[in-house]
Amino acid sequence: GDKEAEVVHSLAKWKRYALKKYGFSLGEGIYTDMNAIRRDEETDNIHSIFVDQWDWEKVIRKEDRNLDFLEETVKTVYKCLRKTEQYMAIQYDYIDLILPKDITFVTTSELEEMFPDNTPKEREYYFAKAKGAICVMQIGDKLANGEPHDGRAPDYDDWALNADIIVYYPVLDIALELSSMGIRVDEKSLKEQLDKAGCPERAKLPFQKAILNKELPYTIGGGIGQSRICMFFLRKAHIGEVQSSLWPEETIKACEEHGIQLL
Repeated sequence: GDKEAEVVHSLAKWKRYALKKYGFSLGEGIYTDMNAIRRDEETDNIHSIFVDQWDWEKVIRKEDRNLDFLEETVKTVYKCLRKTEQYMAIQYDYIDLILPKDITFVTTSELEEMFPDNTPKEREYYFAKAKGAICVMQIGDKLANGEPHDGRAPDYDDWALNADIIVYYPVLDIALELSSMGIRVDEKSLKEQLDKAGCPERAKLPFQKAILNKELPYTIGGGIGQSRICMFFLRKAHIGEVQSSLWPEETIKACEEHGIQLL
């Protein structure tokens, strides 16, 4: 019994493989319940070393790889978030509705134009605070100032067709990302993004090769933070109030002082 086994680190890659392996057809998809440890995570009120996400992936047609299709998908996810908030507001007296009826779409370059002197995180904060709920699109490519809005791996999301759902969270006065999704790379965008990321040699790896050879289905997929949405819907101040994790000594002390009960 000296077999070598590997823990799958990229769920996004596994899901796309799975859709082919299990013979999913157009418009069908899977969702997964993901639990992972990110031991190097800098922890704070919204970051834990324990990550729990619902992840989903769906088979689409090549011609669905466009912004309209992405935006429709985002609206569907957002509608579910709003319905959940409405349910919570009916169940609990202390919860008021804070999500706006519609989510506002914005690209990273539009944000850069609006807030040229701010960092990407600050831009998200100001815009989310103004609109209540925003969808930031086209993350990963270089902006006008030569820097990307945020890092994105070159081999799963198409940088021109991805989106983050971010809401303004008054409890902590922050922009809170609840979900990240994207239409996945095809043979053309994969090659371009590997070149831009300075790692064209990755094209020889099995997953990347399968995409370049058009052996895997075209897909859209994303993740929704379980603890993040629990925290948001329950209006909690710390992610440790809705999940059990490990925290630095100073976090435990600070939470005790502020009457915050960590699980």
